[in-house]
Amino acid sequence: QVQLVESGGGSVQAGGSLRLSCAASGLPYSRPYMGWFRQAPGKEREGVAALVLVTRGGTTYYADSVKGRFTISRDNTKNTLYLQMNSLSPEDSAMYYCAAGYYVDSVLDSRKYSYWGQGTQVTVSS
Repeated sequence: QVQLVESGGGSVQAGGSLRLSCAASGLPYSRPYMGWFRQAPGKEREGVAALVLVTRGGTTYYADSVKGRFTISRDNTKNTLYLQMNSLSPEDSAMYYCAAGYYVDSVLDSRKYSYWGQGTQVTVSS
């Protein structure tokens, strides 16, 4: 059974930082595509960052809105995905989800991912 468990969300002031974690277990194959997505109330779920492990060394992708501020990474020994978020703004407030999938052809498209965590809330106050 696949489990993706997010943690690390919370409330911070604008300009602050948070690091989200996603502990993965039970994935059926190695080298999954993994991503972070977020959804604010009344808005569609949007891709934030993705990590493609099928390429040598891994390839990262970011939404334009977070480039230079967020960093996605993975600790293979712990099967844990991270999202380091710096210079947070109120616009970053949302529920953040970890996702995994295979043969994903559009890495920031939530519809391409098969496995999802329950989410962790991030609230940034001005």
